[in-house]
Amino acid sequence: MGFFKRFKKPKTIVTLEIPTTNVALGSSIDGTITISSQEEFDATEIRAEIRCIEKRRHEQWIYDERSRRNVRHVYWDTATLLSEDLKASGSMHIVPGLKKKFPIRVNIPASGRETLDGIDANVSWYIKAVVGVDDRPDPTGDSIELQITRATTTVLKEEVKMVPCEYCKALIPQTASSCPICGAPRTS
Repeated sequence: MGFFKRFKKPKTIVTLEIPTTNVALGSSIDGTITISSQEEFDATEIRAEIRCIEKRRHEQWIYDERSRRNVRHVYWDTATLLSEDLKASGSMHIVPGLKKKFPIRVNIPASGRETLDGIDANVSWYIKAVVGVDDRPDPTGDSIELQITRATTTVLKEEVKMVPCEYCKALIPQTASSCPICGAPRTS
């Protein structure tokens, strides 16, 4: 391998296919990493990288002696809330013309933060496919932004048994104390 080849990514197309970009907290999605290579190299691993990044806007007032007044400085703090590498395959030798698919399962933690895009704060989730290579830059796929929402709870609605009214024979709920049609009190 030439000296300058160490600074170039291997000629490989890496794609990550997921069925949906809208995911609830605590759920998982199944995806596929596809590799199509035009160059021979050794890969250390094939993985998917998922990141959750929070950005917060802060203001600070600093006294400027030159203008003799307070000046507002606005800056953004960035914090990585989740950084996880999901391994799809171990080390392998990749040859030109290779086209291979690797299944992967991505679990979104239930304790994570949902996607937020506000004036003073942003929470973003990203996922991308990566082929790890020693001594060279890693070929990566496009970053996909995920829309993470809160997990919805389903309310089980109890089925109410219907009974006939003794007077008008209309069906009324068993929990009702009187008939909504004729107004007669329920006896049984």
